Amino acid sequence: MALAAAAVLLLIPGLLLTAMAATPYPHGDPLLGASKRYEGSSDLVDLRYHMGPVLSAAPLRDFLLSLSDPSPPPPSVAAWWATAALYADQTLANVTRRVALAAEAADASASLGRSLSRLDIQRVLAAAVAAGRLPADARGGAYLVLTAPGVGVQDFCRAVCGFHYFTFPSLVGHTLPYAWVGHSGGRCADVCAYPFALPAYMSRGGMAALRPPNGDAGVDGMVSVIAHELAELATNPLVNAWYAGEDPTAPTEIADLCEGVYGTGGGGGYAGRVAVDAQGRSWNVNGRSGRKFLVQWLWSPEAKACVGPNASD
Repeated sequence: MALAAAAVLLLIPGLLLTAMAATPYPHGDPLLGASKRYEGSSDLVDLRYHMGPVLSAAPLRDFLLSLSDPSPPPPSVAAWWATAALYADQTLANVTRRVALAAEAADASASLGRSLSRLDIQRVLAAAVAAGRLPADARGGAYLVLTAPGVGVQDFCRAVCGFHYFTFPSLVGHTLPYAWVGHSGGRCADVCAYPFALPAYMSRGGMAALRPPNGDAGVDGMVSVIAHELAELATNPLVNAWYAGEDPTAPTEIADLCEGVYGTGGGGGYAGRVAVDAQGRSWNVNGRSGRKFLVQWLWSPEAKACVGPNASD
């Protein structure tokens, strides 16, 4: 039977569980407003630190193992992750560049069924922790729950392709930062595997989907969403650290600001300038074992713009 869900523990040493300050930093402009329309860069984007802690299938595993691997040639996954490492908390401690794949657990029997609620994602983690298949690491752990094709999750395809949050002690016994990402192949690739599949309105406009670097739009789409969620999980693990806007229940985070931007000139439905190999497959970062991936850019607190290691200017 195909796996229904897999839970992965990433060890990120130096998870900064510093105490929240009694009062937040003062803020200037009260609203983010429509700043997303200034895609790529903007002085109007006010990404603010809210005094909370910051987290210092083979293609999926290789991507995770590439986050701290210095050996791939540029532009590399590790160089992409370096943008996330620019973020720090109020102690000036940065997100770590060292990420290790510490443990994996699979739910091959689909113990909770194939239609999961958001709380069920926490229950998947709770079962893995209770059974000893995953350790509970509240200080340096970041957890990923990845669901297989054919598994539905609340709001999947309709409103989200992935999300991150933290577990409730009443369910899991610990407060653990986690993210969930689903496989959209055969379900909503045109929504969650962009730019390897396009919505009908884009196709009618003459745009063509890019060929996925690992030959599977569903898996390569998952890689991009995992990258998105992991960067935001690291910089806003308890939903009280780095985000733009005033509402922590609907934060605009460092990957949200660059959604759909994969290369120079990206935005407005154009992925940007990316590399194309001899087989016509598009990519923008090198990983371990010769793997190539296409991941979206991240907002840099230094450049005040979306940046990526494959920038051509």
